[in-house]
Parts: sequence; C-alpha cells; structure tokens
Amino acid sequence: MNTPVLYGPIGRAVRRIAPFAETDPIGIYVAVLSMWSAAIGGTVTVSSRGSGRPVLLWSALVAGTGRGKGTALRAAHHVLDRPLGRFLATHTTSGITSGASMVNHLWQQQEATADTEHGRDVRALVVEEEWSEVLRRVKRDASFTTKLRAAWDGATLRNTTKEEAQEVRDPAMVLHSHVTPSDWTKYVGESEAAGGSYNRILPFLLGSVPMLDDDRISLPKMDGSELSDAYGWATARPRVITLADDARPLWRIVRRYARIMGETLPESQAVFIERTAEQTLRTAACLAASECSGTITGDMLSAAFTLVRRSVHDTVRIIKGGTSPKVKRQAPSLADKVRARIEMHGGRATSSQVLPFVGATAAEVKALPGIVTTVEREGKTGRPRTVLTLRSDTPVHTQAPEPTPEPASPESEENRATVVQIDDYRPAAAPAPVAHSNPFLALL
Repeated sequence: MNTPVLYGPIGRAVRRIAPFAETDPIGIYVAVLSMWSAAIGGTVTVSSRGSGRPVLLWSALVAGTGRGKGTALRAAHHVLDRPLGRFLATHTTSGITSGASMVNHLWQQQEATADTEHGRDVRALVVEEEWSEVLRRVKRDASFTTKLRAAWDGATLRNTTKEEAQEVRDPAMVLHSHVTPSDWTKYVGESEAAGGSYNRILPFLLGSVPMLDDDRISLPKMDGSELSDAYGWATARPRVITLADDARPLWRIVRRYARIMGETLPESQAVFIERTAEQTLRTAACLAASECSGTITGDMLSAAFTLVRRSVHDTVRIIKGGTSPKVKRQAPSLADKVRARIEMHGGRATSSQVLPFVGATAAEVKALPGIVTTVEREGKTGRPRTVLTLRSDTPVHTQAPEPTPEPASPESEENRATVVQIDDYRPAAAPAPVAHSNPFLALL
C-alpha cells in the first residue's frame, strides 16, 4: 500500500541503476526528483487554484549512519549528470546556515548571470549531507526559518543586513538533506513544523538492503536522452503545467486525504503533513515535465500520490521513534554481473577476470545471450586463453521488461526538444475511499 510507483523516464532510470547500488531505490528516486525540480524550477510552475506555484521538491533522507543516504545521492547524480549538462556542477552548494547567507548566495548568483545571454538565474540546489550540523547552528538565527518558508513558496527574499540591500525575486532553491532519525526528532521540533518551517520538507525513511556480492561492479551507463530532451523542453521558455480532466477526480481525493489525516492525527504528527496536497501536485508536475507534457494525467498524479503518501507514513514512523523498514534487493542477474566485469576491463576480459567474481562456470557464462567467447593464443606456442566480449547488437545492461509508456500527446511531440546546448547557466527565461469514519487511516 505504501510502495511508491517509480514513474516515467526518472522511474525507469532508477529501476535500471538500483540493482547496482547498496541503497533503498526510494532514496535514489527522491534525490533525482529533488535535483530535477531544482533544474527546471526557474521556468516551470504548476497551476494551483488559478495561480502559478513552484515545482520545487524539498526532501530529507532519514536513516542511520552507513544506511545508504550518500549512496543514493551519488546514484542520483549518476542518473542526471549528463542530461542536466553543467547544472549540477554550477548550481549545487551546501553550508547554508543563516537566512542572510541563503539570500546572499542567491543574490550573488543573480548578479553574476544578470548580463548573460539567457538573463538572471536564481536556481540553486542545496545539498546538506550532514544536516544535523546545520540544524544546530541555525537555531541561533531567527530569520532562517522565515526565509526558508519564503524560498519554498517562491516568494521574494530580501537581505537588509548588508550595506547594499539584496533582493531576489522568484527564487528557485531546493533543499535536499540527510539526517538520522534521532537528529530529526531532536532538531526538527513540533513548534518549528507548526510554524511551517520544516513541514515543507518530505522525509523518507530508507530501508536497509543486503550487500552486493561484488562491490567492484560499477554503476551502469545511463542513456539520458529522454531526460536531456525533457530538460531542454522545460527550460526553453516558461511552462505552466495544469491538471488534465482525467486527473481531477483523484485530485479531489488527494485534497480530502490531506484534510482528514490532518484532523485525525495527533497535533505533533499532523503539523508535518499539512502540505500533502501541494506536495503531490508539485511532484506530479515534475513527472509531467520529465515527459515534455504540459498537463498532469491521472497516472502521473496517482504515481505522485503514492510517493507523498509514503512520506506521510514515514513521517509518522519517525515521530513515533520507528526504525527503517527492511527492503528486499533484486540482486543483479548473472548476465548483469558478467557484463559489468567485461565493461570494467574495457569491453574485453579473460575468463580469469570474470569467472571468480560472478560465481559461475565457463559453460554457464558461455551460454548467456549476448556474450561472445573466443579462444586466443599468443604466438605459436603460447598458452591459450578464453576471452569474453559483448556482442555489438546486445544492450550493455539488461533488466526486467517494463511497461510500454503511453504515446506522448501531439502537443508534447511538437514541443519536444531534440538538441540541447548547455552553458554554465541556463535560461530563467486511485480507487474511491471506503466508507469509514476515516477512510485513509488504514493507509498508515
């Protein structure tokens, strides 16, 4: 019930990379969505009750030390590094520990890009891998939480502590953080959430996963063409994403879910989920943009709802002192292991470089589809050796068959970008509820 749907090009990329990373796939998916929302946040908004709202997704991966938070972040970076060009290199920062430093960072970036071809750029991805250290320091600055709320809302930020007053309009800042459950409970208190400071962040408990058989297998190469095209489409000009007619019945359910859960849960828990409906809408808009779609379909909204509902469930668990759930790993297949070993050696490996590390015999490897086995001899009297290569018409990494995506709308195909030029800075230019006193309580 609380298993999120990994949707669209982002979901497919996460499913492809997850078997090769020792972390909960949800952590990778959430980190990718946050990065993606930061990249498109300067030009994409979502229509909410007649007004445009940012699509910025703030997230927190909550797990103990060594439970895969950093691994999830690195895997997410691997997924988006090429599709987003230089965005992650030029727009990622950390160590924002005061309201003044937050505004100053965005203002300096705004000034640096004001005279460029594409104009001002106030996008920023703030990654705090040791968020507890930041939380300890920001308690001294009363303005931090106020500016934090304004940044999530996309409202104008002002800094009057400098000799020259600083003002940043329409900021597009995203916060992605890592924290342990105990530190979340210690520093993210009910009073801060009630004021709206930290209930704008979606927390996710990462489940533990077993270790991979061979930690020398590297992450697979990713085909980022879909997301690269979508990034070009999203940043080419301002986009306002709206709900499709088939999504409106579910949208009413989502809003009712948020209201009933807020009225039913204890105050200490309810304050953290007050923005469930808008978080769902923002997530759905990000999924729509990943498919070059200006409308949110019912499937997109449903997938977004499963993710935000998982966050609601995890929020309650964190507050109650719950621990991370166990997650079953889908181990890489023998074919995946063999291909990874061959790639590790430049596309050509001897049997001694492969067989001891994949736990299979020469006959089993030889029978794999897409693997070419040849016997070579150095000179006339040299010792023969078995060499393994990949057949040229075989995909580098295989995976379980995926559902065929729905064809894009004519408008999406017309707007789809096929060539993307990346500079240092980009342009700014479900079923009905069962009758019950609280039909959603069973979802927790």
